[in-house]
Amino acid sequence: MPTHTPGFPPGTLADDGLPIWIHEVAATERHHALHVIRGREPRETLEALDADPRHIRTCVLPAAGTGPYTSLPAAFLGDEGGDADTLLAGTNGSWTFVYDDAACVDEEQLTELSSGGRAAASTSFSVNADVSLSYAVDGSTAHHVNVDDLDLERDLPKMPDELRTAFLAAGTVQHDYLPAGQADYEICMRAVCALADLIWTVGDLRRAPLLVTPF
Repeated sequence: MPTHTPGFPPGTLADDGLPIWIHEVAATERHHALHVIRGREPRETLEALDADPRHIRTCVLPAAGTGPYTSLPAAFLGDEGGDADTLLAGTNGSWTFVYDDAACVDEEQLTELSSGGRAAASTSFSVNADVSLSYAVDGSTAHHVNVDDLDLERDLPKMPDELRTAFLAAGTVQHDYLPAGQADYEICMRAVCALADLIWTVGDLRRAPLLVTPF
């Protein structure tokens, strides 16, 4: 499967182009999201997203999930998580990331968290392969992407500089069902990872301090 993903060296992507660390934590049947924000700590971010601070705890990811619909963070919580969705948070440099295993966080909350001169981005992937990305700066949405409408040659020049750089690093992964050079369905996950420099292997993920909470 030909790829052109300049920001992602070997060992950082799964076969379908999803960043390998997200592939590691995600359920097999994916309906999930990734949120990143610059300049806020993980616990502060989770609480600002209305997670109950009493339920936020450190996390050591298990070796495997418990079924096709269970993410590793949810498997870690087990019965403690009940039927709740699960958020997994950590840091990379000045960025905090929140892996959202059921795409339950409202993107508007991330936009609000970007106030005070911060930047934030959120991308979601639905079970129907609906893919979108929102990029916010200083409390306002600066750019929105819907992959079904994304034309890289036309749209890259219109993006804010930081986001354009992330999409260039994300590149494209060619599939039989897509014309050459067309954006694939994991491009937004790669772009958000590139934005926050989350170019991680599975080992990087498992060495990182992580927080988890039912949501």
